[in-house]
Formats: sequence, C-alpha cells, structure tokens
Amino acid sequence: MPTIVVDVMPKAELLDPQGKAVSGALDRLGVEEFTGVRIGKRFELTVDGEVTDEVLATARRIADEILSNAVIEDVVGIEVVE
Repeated sequence: MPTIVVDVMPKAELLDPQGKAVSGALDRLGVEEFTGVRIGKRFELTVDGEVTDEVLATARRIADEILSNAVIEDVVGIEVVE
C-alpha cells in the first residue's frame, strides 16, 4: 500500500528548544561536525488504493489544517512512498 509522508518543521525564525537541547548534548559528547539541530514531525498516511491527484490534494489540505500549526510550523514536504 502506498504511503504519503508529511514532514513538518518549526518555522525557521522560531526557537526550537528540543533542537537546542540536542545540539547542547552533542557538544557535551564532543560531536563538533554539526552546527545546529532542528526537530520536526513526520506523519505517514497509508492509502488504500491508488494515490490520485485528489488524494494528494486532501493530504496537502489536512497537512495544513490538522497536522501542522501554521503559526509556528511549516509543512516542508509531502511525498508518496511505495
């Protein structure tokens, strides 16, 4: 069954306290290869049947209206995975 994957991230201009905590932990562990960490959300929507343009449009709509908070988050990706 195909799956639609929706990725949501905090808006770039907002503080990401979880990402900051992980970044601090990496520093304490001596990991210096990364300059920052941002933590988001991933949703997997399983589709029973074919992913049509209409199904994809519905996924985009619920990503904007239900899966993300438009005030503090951006939907950064919607893709179909077989």
